Amino acid sequence: MEFGLFVQGYVPAERAQADPQAEHKALMEETEYVIQADRSGFKYAWASEHHFLEEYSHLSANDVFLGYLAHATERIHLGSGIFNPLAPVNHPVKVAEKVAMLDHLSGGRFEFGTGRGAGSHEILGFLPGITDMNHTKEMWEETIAEFPKMWLQDEYEGFRGRHWSLPPRKVLPKPYGSTHPAMWYAAGSPSSYAMAARKGLGVLGFSVQKVSDMEWVVDSYKGAIKDAEPVGAFVNDNVMVTSTAICAETHAKAVEIAVGGGLNYLQSLLFRYHDTFPRPDGIPEWPELLPEYTEEIIELLIAEELMICGDPDEVLRQCKRWEQAGADQLSFGLPIGVSYEDTMTTIRLIGEHVIPKIDTDPVHRTTRLRAAAG
Repeated sequence: MEFGLFVQGYVPAERAQADPQAEHKALMEETEYVIQADRSGFKYAWASEHHFLEEYSHLSANDVFLGYLAHATERIHLGSGIFNPLAPVNHPVKVAEKVAMLDHLSGGRFEFGTGRGAGSHEILGFLPGITDMNHTKEMWEETIAEFPKMWLQDEYEGFRGRHWSLPPRKVLPKPYGSTHPAMWYAAGSPSSYAMAARKGLGVLGFSVQKVSDMEWVVDSYKGAIKDAEPVGAFVNDNVMVTSTAICAETHAKAVEIAVGGGLNYLQSLLFRYHDTFPRPDGIPEWPELLPEYTEEIIELLIAEELMICGDPDEVLRQCKRWEQAGADQLSFGLPIGVSYEDTMTTIRLIGEHVIPKIDTDPVHRTTRLRAAAG
């Protein structure tokens, strides 16, 4: 199992009210998290694309963010988590151009994550007159298979669809090397995993909550991908899942950090904006918040495998549970209201004590898949 980091530009109101530079500092800190993750042996860093989601995510121009990191890092693969290719949000040709450019700037380290967006507040802002998020499925479906054609055809043959059209044109630049970056889909439901598998896409599993949810979802994905008809040049047989992670020198310190991290607020914001995600029982409607997390609640979340938290040995055991469940990649959602110093400690400790004992392959999984296709 490989390891990654997920950043999104979280700027809670409490921080913004206390510091007029809070937004700037949060974005700059997140670049430093990725740079440290690169030094610590993490293989992937994923940057969100969100719009209009006050507090929850201020990372809207993730192509710019990733372009900076392409120069600031050496080994870590940089992924769009996601680029939204719906034509009213980002014209598909512009998306193809950005992917290829980032692939060059990173020396072939780019990962193309795509999706339809996870919330009506965000996506329907670009679709005046549309009230149903299901409308975006058709828009994504007619677009996703066009990207490999834009990259690999000398002159793209052009496209005429219901939602966008383009006459034949040379789409430039072409990706780095003879093929294209690995393609991923952000899945928010079990049916989405199966759909991604049939298309040969890796899955960005942002909606998986705990290990027990993972096992049967992975089984269905791995079964379906055996019969994939890939939209791209190769099958990206790959399931990434995300989890909160806090690692400290002692269990008590890790729990103390978690209690003070405002996790309840972040979780409440998640379900405020991601209204296409399944809503677990007990999650209140915004603006009502989940109760503040106590030490007892944190211990329960650890026991229920809903978060990774503890000293390095405990975190190692918790990560191995995800590996046993079949995850190909485990990415940690950071920051989570935790201080810069404590977040950097988590990254360093996982890099020193966890990754070397689980991920012993020096080559990225997607590098091997891409090389075989080229």
